[in-house]
Amino acid sequence: MTVYTQHKVLIIEDDATSMAMMKERMLDIGLETVCTDSLYQAQHVFSSSAPEEFLCAVVDYCLPDAPKGQAIDFAIESFLPTIVIADSIDEATRMNILAKSIVDYIPKESAQVFSYLSRLLVRLDRNKKIGVLVVDSSRASRSALTALLRRHNFITFDAPNSDTAIGILRANNNIKLAIIDQHNTGASALRLIAELRKNHTEQDLAIIGIAADVDRGLSARFIKSGASDYLYKPFNHEEFFCRVMQNVERIENIETIRRVANSDFLTGLPNRRHFFERVESIQKTQPDQQSLAIIDIDHFKRINDSYGHDCGDYCLKELALLVADYFADYTPARFGGEEFCVYFATTSHQEVLDTMQAFRQAVEQAKLIFEGQSIRCTVSVGVTSQAQEGLSSMLRIADEYLYKAKHSGRNQVVSE
Repeated sequence: MTVYTQHKVLIIEDDATSMAMMKERMLDIGLETVCTDSLYQAQHVFSSSAPEEFLCAVVDYCLPDAPKGQAIDFAIESFLPTIVIADSIDEATRMNILAKSIVDYIPKESAQVFSYLSRLLVRLDRNKKIGVLVVDSSRASRSALTALLRRHNFITFDAPNSDTAIGILRANNNIKLAIIDQHNTGASALRLIAELRKNHTEQDLAIIGIAADVDRGLSARFIKSGASDYLYKPFNHEEFFCRVMQNVERIENIETIRRVANSDFLTGLPNRRHFFERVESIQKTQPDQQSLAIIDIDHFKRINDSYGHDCGDYCLKELALLVADYFADYTPARFGGEEFCVYFATTSHQEVLDTMQAFRQAVEQAKLIFEGQSIRCTVSVGVTSQAQEGLSSMLRIADEYLYKAKHSGRNQVVSE
């Protein structure tokens, strides 16, 4: 079976300057361009390509052999998400473009045309992993909204009522946005928003409320109930997509901030603060078995002194990859300096020791090459399964065993 990666963009544009600028922007974001300057050439080139290879098409509205948007129709009929670019657009042309099933259109007269295009292309790729839930008692309304969302590659879910919506959210953790229609869902829309906020914060789930423009007081009620944003009907799909994009990007930005705050800058592993938060949260469930291991790189100062701090950083990052691999099912972290820490829940003491021994041997056998020099690296490990007095006590006991490992020859695992 052939597996395609959507990394190509079909460009249909007769202006050489615009073409060159688009190619440069797309190269910057890792996309390959297939460039054509007419509808005829696009049809010829595309006939020998697999549609599954293409992320989308970027089409000029007015071409020598397609002066009235015929190239747009070709791209849409070829099942390509289609972005339209155009020179100065009068209202009739704008309405003609928006009547087609396009992703978006961008006027060339805007100074930000190519920046916006780059942002839009990145979004089309990211959206393939993002779920959006539409809640509306009208099947026709739900279908119309989900069809719009699929133009932007979103994974769509729809629900006719609150109970179904809550069930879908519980079953799909990729949903980042819920769109809830007040008019067709009635007063239950506000109750649903409030109910969703009990388990989904504004940092985890964006909510857009939709209402008819006859009730202008609803905007405040939406926000007070927990909505992130609102739209009045009727709306055009430009406004709809702008609101959707802003809300999804806000959630992504918060996730980025969280990831940065919770990760060690050098290794990418969870940091000490996040480790404490995560372990304390797990301990609230009172697991039957708990263990904790502290891992320390042997003679790390000697590595820094002999090969330089860049080499020391390289060794830390390589060991962090092993830590992430061996302890993916547990709770690892970089604890500081050359120390790593791993917490185990519902895992037997012997299984923890076996896992730590396998890890120690993997480190000893790892081939670390820095600037042509081969570096041998080993670790000492202290392990405890005495969890009665909490995390602080486990850290103290594991550190005592680590001390024994260090003073008993290093490159070993010591436990009770």
